[in-house]
Amino acid sequence: MERIGLIGAGRAGTAVGAALAAAGYPLVAVSARSSASRDRAARLLPHVPVLTPDEVTGRADVVLVAVPDDAIAAVAHGLPLTTDQYVVHLSGAHGLSPLQGLAATPVALHPPMTFTGVDAVELQDVVFTATAPDAARDVVERLVKALGAQVQWVAEEERARYHAGLVHAANHLTTLLAQAFAVLEEAGVANPSATLRPLLTATLDNTLRSGHHALTGPIVRGDVDTVAAHLAGLHGRTASTYAELARATVDLVVADGRLDAGTAARFGEVLERYRTGEAPR
Repeated sequence: MERIGLIGAGRAGTAVGAALAAAGYPLVAVSARSSASRDRAARLLPHVPVLTPDEVTGRADVVLVAVPDDAIAAVAHGLPLTTDQYVVHLSGAHGLSPLQGLAATPVALHPPMTFTGVDAVELQDVVFTATAPDAARDVVERLVKALGAQVQWVAEEERARYHAGLVHAANHLTTLLAQAFAVLEEAGVANPSATLRPLLTATLDNTLRSGHHALTGPIVRGDVDTVAAHLAGLHGRTASTYAELARATVDLVVADGRLDAGTAARFGEVLERYRTGEAPR
């Protein structure tokens, strides 16, 4: 098995490093600059020596550069890498461009998962996304398989689009829920999270299984007056977010034949008034 060296003891790096070590890969060393990183390394990688980046690199066959996105290029280009090594970053947004010109074989390997940095993370259900030259494919697939995970390959020119899809689904979901929590609290709901949990859990499960065919609610039913009443009770950014997502929902159900053109036009008239996020006058 390849020897793994970890540059940076952030949340993702320590999680992946700990998982590889648990799978039997020798994690030979980790570098950790801040006190928080050193504490995290001590907690999650207790038997791994903390060394300088140069020392970590000198001991490893695979060098994981687990640093913030904007620092990948500078950190990687400062390492004493050789042609016998692989240099791997864990960013979702970047492909191989931050690693261009290095002696080592470059790999972009992203685990689309959230990491707390507190506890070990199970990676068996994660589908890693990789971008790499053909010479690295065998090593990447072995590393991921050892974790019990899967790997998919994305072209260099599609990395930004790939990452946009993840952010839109995960980060923007948090924004949407924060808005929904606020609306429910204004309506007098004491515990929005408990109220929404069963509905959200079922909706997410159904959508992951059936895609947009899992849609239910007033737009699918053609309840224009209900949507108008919702918007009348909302304001500011939440109103415009609701309206924009409602427009996208109308498009989906028109495309699959569940909403007729006349009802879609009525929805359009109502939703257009809220495009700016301000209540109609």
